[in-house]
Amino acid sequence: MDFHLLLHEAWPAYEQQPYDGWILRYAGGVTKRANSVLPLGEPGDLGTAIGVAEDFYASRGQRCVFSMGPGTTPELDRELAGRGYELVDPTVLMVRSGGAPEPEHEVRVEGHPWQAWLETWWAVDGRYGAGLDAAERICAGVPAWYAAVEEDGVPLAVGRAVPQGDTLGIYCMATLPRARRRGLGRSVLRALLRGGGWGSAYLCTTAPNETAQALYRAEGFEMTSGYHYRVR
Repeated sequence: MDFHLLLHEAWPAYEQQPYDGWILRYAGGVTKRANSVLPLGEPGDLGTAIGVAEDFYASRGQRCVFSMGPGTTPELDRELAGRGYELVDPTVLMVRSGGAPEPEHEVRVEGHPWQAWLETWWAVDGRYGAGLDAAERICAGVPAWYAAVEEDGVPLAVGRAVPQGDTLGIYCMATLPRARRRGLGRSVLRALLRGGGWGSAYLCTTAPNETAQALYRAEGFEMTSGYHYRVR
């Protein structure tokens, strides 16, 4: 299973330009995943391909970013490092199979992100200035479910699930700081996992986020691989 491609499909950039086995992705600068080169193949001329990518992002006022997954050739990583590209955001991929327990809290699940859901997610993960409209556009790019534990109509913990064949991608897991350590994120995760008869599910989290990794391991997820970005 090509998880790098699953990630690409579940979090789709609304502008995608193919070039000699690569996909140049742009979505208003919101998240590196949707604003980076996905190097699925080996271009005929590596130096020319890198130059095309750099021009693509420069014309959009963005730094050039490469998403370096398990299938990326070591040659590309070495070349980018030699050109001064910084290695950033090492990320781990975690996978589970089997059913999920019942959530411990009432969870609202919808087929689209409502405004309060977006606001809660952005309050936690909004690292991109005024990019909420672009983030909503990315979310709406594929069918997905959106879950939240609410209190007085305010989502305290949220998450997103994307069905992809016989697997389920889990995204946008976020809990407001004032509502943490109450198991709300766990309930959101369980509600998303119980949304269908999936053979497996996967999610990603940054390598330093050991708190999240501990939660996901307790819910049956295990690390399988990882990826990083090269940025200049």
